[in-house]
Amino acid sequence: MASDATTTATSSLKLPITPSIIVVFQANFSSALDAFHKFLSCNKQWCQDTAANKPDLFPALAKGQAPPLLWLGCSDSRCPETTLCGAQPGDIFVHRNIANIISPHDLSIQSVIFYAVNALKVQHIVVCGHTSCGGVAASLGNNKIGGTMDTWLMPLRELRASLQAKGAFEGKGDKDKALALVEANVQKGVDVVRKNAEVAIAMEGRDLKVHGCVYNVGTGELSEVDCGEPEGDFKQRLEHFKIG
Repeated sequence: MASDATTTATSSLKLPITPSIIVVFQANFSSALDAFHKFLSCNKQWCQDTAANKPDLFPALAKGQAPPLLWLGCSDSRCPETTLCGAQPGDIFVHRNIANIISPHDLSIQSVIFYAVNALKVQHIVVCGHTSCGGVAASLGNNKIGGTMDTWLMPLRELRASLQAKGAFEGKGDKDKALALVEANVQKGVDVVRKNAEVAIAMEGRDLKVHGCVYNVGTGELSEVDCGEPEGDFKQRLEHFKIG
């Protein structure tokens, strides 16, 4: 069975089937399986340890969730919100995508926001970007990536072009340019979230808070981004969703 799988995979790549290629493929395949089974094994240990140290946690989670916070972040494997916030299961409701792009036209993220605000009654929404973001690097480079990635990153590239036109990158090195785009993307995301009708009404009715943060992958530190807005903007936005 393993031999058939190897032949199919190497054939689809149009490579000559040689013993060395088969060995490399089997090694990579085995490594992937080892990682999966390692995670399964770690999960069993984690279950035992958690149940012993926090015997009420799993029974409570089985009854439902009431997280105080919605996290809108990047899919990057280095940015696990529960871990970096020192939280536990049930603390954070989550939506993540590549480069934490928040779009009013994305039904997935808008559905998550609707449920978090209306059903879970979260008290805070956090839009979080991070350093060393591949999506940001690609958008700064403005090179064709391929597939759906070019379409997905278009809002970030448009934001980069806007910052560039305003002179926001002048005198900055690559690292500072990337950080400037990360922070601007967070601010743009916060603005989109605040313009969501459910969020605007909850901000007025029950003091829902929307925050922006950047996670430093190199240090593990989470920093707040200034996402303030004039009071008049909030009032004007709220009027858009009021009838009568």
